[in-house]
Parts: sequence; C-alpha cells; structure tokens
Amino acid sequence: MMADALDSSLATWLEDNAPQLDADAGAAAAVLPRLAAADVFAIGVPQAAGGAGGRAIDVVEAIADVSAHSLAAGFVFWGHRTYVEYLLQSPNTDLAGRLLPDLLHGRVAGATGLSNAMKFLAGLEDLQVTARREGEGFRLDGRLPWVTNLAPDAFHLAAAVAHADRPGAFVASLAAEDAGIERSADLDLIGLRATNTAAVALTGVRIDPDRVIAADAHAWLPKVRPAFLSFQCGMSIGLARRSIAAAREAAGAGRHILTEPLATLAAALRVQERALAEGLETGAFETQPAALFRIRIALAEIVAEAIGLELQATGGRAYLTAAGAAFARRWREAAFVPVITPSLVQLKTALAAQRQSAA
Repeated sequence: MMADALDSSLATWLEDNAPQLDADAGAAAAVLPRLAAADVFAIGVPQAAGGAGGRAIDVVEAIADVSAHSLAAGFVFWGHRTYVEYLLQSPNTDLAGRLLPDLLHGRVAGATGLSNAMKFLAGLEDLQVTARREGEGFRLDGRLPWVTNLAPDAFHLAAAVAHADRPGAFVASLAAEDAGIERSADLDLIGLRATNTAAVALTGVRIDPDRVIAADAHAWLPKVRPAFLSFQCGMSIGLARRSIAAAREAAGAGRHILTEPLATLAAALRVQERALAEGLETGAFETQPAALFRIRIALAEIVAEAIGLELQATGGRAYLTAAGAAFARRWREAAFVPVITPSLVQLKTALAAQRQSAA
C-alpha cells in the first residue's frame, strides 16, 4: 500500500467515506470540519497568523495526501486553502486578521471564486463581475457559474471585479450573508458531489473598501497564481499516486507485463513533483507561468495514464459494481482533472498564444 502522511483518523475517515463524498451532496457538511480537526488548513500558514508554518510545497503534499483517498475532499481542501492563501498574500492585513481564525478552524468555508480571474489573466475570458462606485464603497453585479466550497449560509468568497466606469479591476471578499448574493442549488455533478459546488449570482451587492483583498487585480493575480495552480496540482498528484499503487497491487495477478510501464509512469510523476517543488521554492512561476501550465498539463496526462493502467491491471473485476467500486470512483475523479479551471484546453490555448506571440 501507499505510504500515508495524514493523521491516521482523518485517513481512515476519508477512506471509509470516499464513496459517499463522491456520490452524495448531503455529505458535504462533514468534510470541512473533519479536515479542520486534523489541522490541515494550518499547513503553510505562518505561525504569526495562527498557522503551523511551512512552505507552499507542504500544502501541495497535504492536498495530495487527502486527494489520494478522496478527490472530493481534496477539491474542498484546495478551494478552502487557496482562499486562505489570498488573505495571506493580501495587503489588507485587517481583513486577514478578522477572517483567518474561523477559516483555519473550519467554522466558515473559503471559496476561491477566481477561476474566471485566472482565465482573464491568460487572456481567455472577460471578468464576469462588475462594480460601480457608491460613496466610498462599491456595488457589484454579475455571476460566477462554478464555485466550490460554498457551504450554505457560511462562506467567504473571493471574486475578481472589473470597474464598470473606468479601466482596471480589483479582488473583493464577499460573504454568504451579503444582501444581493444568491447561491444556486448544488450543481448536478457526475461525481465529487459532496463539495458544495454551486453558482453565485450577484445583484447590487454592496461592499466597503475594507472588503478589498487587492486593489489592483492585474498586479496581484500573477503573485497568487502559483499557489492557485500548484495547490490544484496536489489533487492530480494524489490521484495519480493512488491509481499507480492500486495498479501495482492488482498487477500481481498474472499481469507482470505492466510492471515496467508502471515504474516508468511513477518516475515521470516524480519528475513533475520535483519540477513543481523547485518552481515554488525559487519563485520562478510568478514570472514564468508557462512552466507551471506545462506541469499541470503533464500531471493531468499522468493521471489519465495511471487510471488506464489501473483498469488494465484490475481487468474485468473493475467492471463489476462491487469489486470495481473504488476504481469507478477514481475513473470519475480522473475525468474531472482535465476540466477543472483552468482546463487543459484553456492552458494549451494560452501556451499556443504565447508561442505565437513570441514568434
């Protein structure tokens, strides 16, 4: 079996509840408190801010460990911890001071809400939320069609907002209780259902300047994009590790022909893990986002190959409802990896545009 660095009680709970977290939206309420009880949200947060200290790569590893048991839980972890990272990197220290204690203890959910912004940053999409000045504050309108970790009645949400009456954009923190915010019913996903994933409509949402995470989105977003994407990579790493481990276990039953391709794939995974760790350590991804895009693409391809090898190693048992249940869940989880924003198509489009511009 695969080594597990998680708190043993959390690992056991995730393993036992992974099928329900994949299939039952009603199970979502248990995820955030369970993760918080194991102090995973404190990883990589400075001790002065109430965290456990550590580096960005430690957060990636923790998300990978959770995702190896349940990608639904890993997805929630990613969304919540990425919102925490926005506060840590915000010049608005008062906002961070107010919100971090509840977030680190899982008493309220944090939602990134910046998938649209990351596509905007890559030139792939316009911002979907606009703001008009109202006194010293702003009034916001727009829609975010896909946001994860929107715990009903208890969430903070980051959104990139374009000024409607002048150039530029900023990043704001919204809250479930804000008048004018309407959360949809959970999206009808084929898996990863216990993730509180929904759409948000904003109609005349009034915020004061103290809710601004970053006044200049164009300058700030490139600084947080490495965390946004690298934490996301943790989901792929965890799922790939688990599928490779499962394939190795199953391959002993007369399928030794798969030993070499599994070893080759595991080595390719380690190469990408090292590249990710090095880029985070040196800060290279802030000025060279294309390198991070390529790692994200490579990891998604490794996940696809890993789940394919797991199927080959398991054989016909993988197609039986009971015997193949864990494989079927991982197959659905693997299908999500290429489409999570920014999707592989969007990343490849951005890389192609960069190559064309350079030429």
